[in-house]
Amino acid sequence: MSSKEGSAAPEVTTQDVLWYIPNKIGYARIITAVLSFFTMQKCPVSTALLYTTSCLLDALDGTMARKYNQVSRLGAVLDMVTDRSTTAGLLCYLTLAYPSWGPFFQVLLALDITSHYMHMYSSLAISGGSHKNVTKESSPLLHLYYSRRDVLFTVCFFNESFFGGLYWMAFDKYHTFGKWIVIISFPLWAFKQFANVIQLQRAALMLAAEDAKDANERNRSK
Repeated sequence: MSSKEGSAAPEVTTQDVLWYIPNKIGYARIITAVLSFFTMQKCPVSTALLYTTSCLLDALDGTMARKYNQVSRLGAVLDMVTDRSTTAGLLCYLTLAYPSWGPFFQVLLALDITSHYMHMYSSLAISGGSHKNVTKESSPLLHLYYSRRDVLFTVCFFNESFFGGLYWMAFDKYHTFGKWIVIISFPLWAFKQFANVIQLQRAALMLAAEDAKDANERNRSK
């Protein structure tokens, strides 16, 4: 046996996971998103560059995780909460830019956070797997959304573009430009909201089914 065959793989430490390449990308996403929040009120061009960079890096972390075999629970959760927090930051600004539409943005924010939290929790608590592992039998729509990276990227891109268009419309200089972005992005933005509703419903049913199973097992053991 050669020394190469006999040598064991080095032990992975907590620090190693914290500094996985995809997790570093996640930290960069957080930094660029936070910076965009500080420029959002007065610097639309800088905001667009920072916010878009944060969103585009989302397409890179998963690729790096698979390429370097650095898939981690931390990375999955970091990816999810960064997505939600980035969108939440933009929606908070939109409530200020369009006060009369505040309740509409608040409902969208609540739907976005609750559907993704319940989806991730049910995936981890019941199957112990990634929230992106949705079978076709469980939900054809969510299976399409999560199993096809091109579909996932396109839908998320236009969802953020819709909110970005509303952001541009808040500035007189870019109002027309923003309006066209909103019009073009609307169909896939609407699809994303529908997917959020389906995701929330599926997660609730999964958790309720698991609770019923546990209750029946307890009753049988009495």
